[in-house]
Amino acid sequence: MAPLRRLCLLLLALLLPPPAAPAPAPLRRPDWAACRILSRELSRLLATVKEPPSALEGMQLLEEEPQNWPPRIRCSDACDPLALETNNTRCLHRIRQALQHYRDLLGSDIFRDQPQPQLETTMEQLLRHVQEGHGRAPRHPLPPTQVWEQQLQRHLALKRLRSFAAVMSRVFNHSAR
Repeated sequence: MAPLRRLCLLLLALLLPPPAAPAPAPLRRPDWAACRILSRELSRLLATVKEPPSALEGMQLLEEEPQNWPPRIRCSDACDPLALETNNTRCLHRIRQALQHYRDLLGSDIFRDQPQPQLETTMEQLLRHVQEGHGRAPRHPLPPTQVWEQQLQRHLALKRLRSFAAVMSRVFNHSAR
C-alpha cells in the first residue's frame, strides 16, 4: 500500500503547479518632488559660488580620452518627457553617475582652498534620493592635481556642474508633475 500511496503523491506533485517564487521587492522610485526642490536648490547655490575674475574663461585643459570626460546627460539616456513616462532607469542611472562624480570632485583637493559645504550637503541629499533602492554610493577619491591647475579645474568643474544641474532640474521638474 505504501508504494501505491507514494506513487499517487508523486503524480499529484507532478500535476500541481510549482509554488510561486516570491516576487522581487520593487525598487522604490525617487521622491520626484524632493528631487525637484533639491535640484533647484543646487542650481541656486551654484549661482552664488564666487569665483575670482580671471582669464580662465578662455582657457581649457586638453582632455585625453572621452572616457575621462565627466558624465553628462545624452539623448540616448532617455531623459526626455516621453521616455521618462515609461522607463526612467537609464536616465536615473546617468544622473546618479554624474552626481557621484561631482560629489567626489567637491571633496577633492580642487576645492580645498574654496570648500563648498552647502553645495556638498545639497548634492549628497539629492544623491540619497536618487540612490533609493541602489544602496549608498561609495566615494571615489580623485588623484591629486597640481597646484597650478587647481583653479582651472575648479572653474571647469563648476561650469560643467552648472550645465548638468540645469538639465537635471528640467528632468526632475517634468517628473514631479
